[in-house]
Amino acid sequence: MPLDLPALLPPVRRAAEEAAKAILLHYEAGCDTTRKADGSPVTAADHAAEAVILPVLRCLTPDIPVVSEEEAAAGLTPDVTGGTFWLVDPLDGTKEFIRRNGEFTVNIALVRDGTPVLGVVLLPVTGECFAAAGPGTALRGLPGQADEPIRVRPVPPEGLTVLTSRSHADNRELDGYLANLRVAERVVAGSSLKFCRIAEGRGDLYPRLGPTCEWDTAAGHAVLLGAGGAVDTMDGQPLPYGKPGFLNPHFVARGG
Repeated sequence: MPLDLPALLPPVRRAAEEAAKAILLHYEAGCDTTRKADGSPVTAADHAAEAVILPVLRCLTPDIPVVSEEEAAAGLTPDVTGGTFWLVDPLDGTKEFIRRNGEFTVNIALVRDGTPVLGVVLLPVTGECFAAAGPGTALRGLPGQADEPIRVRPVPPEGLTVLTSRSHADNRELDGYLANLRVAERVVAGSSLKFCRIAEGRGDLYPRLGPTCEWDTAAGHAVLLGAGGAVDTMDGQPLPYGKPGFLNPHFVARGG
């Protein structure tokens, strides 16, 4: 049976909103940080958000496997060779959460045949939500306000606004990549916000010249696709999903 993506989007947004509430309880009270096997940080907020999201997705689509960051860190990764699966980062930007700068998100995406076809990116601190369920469907929502459609912009005459990572920047390699491009400014942002700022026309380019996992990128990628943008590998091919180990190569997210 074909999936009804527009019908899936509202319950996925609600799951992200409930996960955000669980995150904020820990954000306000404070929580300890531990380290995973790869050295990356994890907190009780990551686990609490995951515990909210996973039962919802498994009830919503019982036959579709779910790959989630903290379960994957514990060695629990389902078979995704069927081509359709969920990717979840319950708290993207744990370093930003620890620094208490608000730039962390809840990421939920649905992948089909290697492409993110539905995505929700929600900022717990503000309630700002970005979502899409296919081309031309990208939107931005705020609590108590009507959703507004968003779309990538043409590159302004003065040049590109380049989004860069707050916690994972490699400025020397980035400088080399940008050397022959007309750049008006660089804007630093955490987590999946970089994809979303391009999707809403507040940026133009996000080169990621460092390691990421698929759950880091899929939801923002879906939003950007829904807004008319693209995410390509360095050889110009669309960034694929369902790779061994769920590891991404270097990529570039772009708008108009």
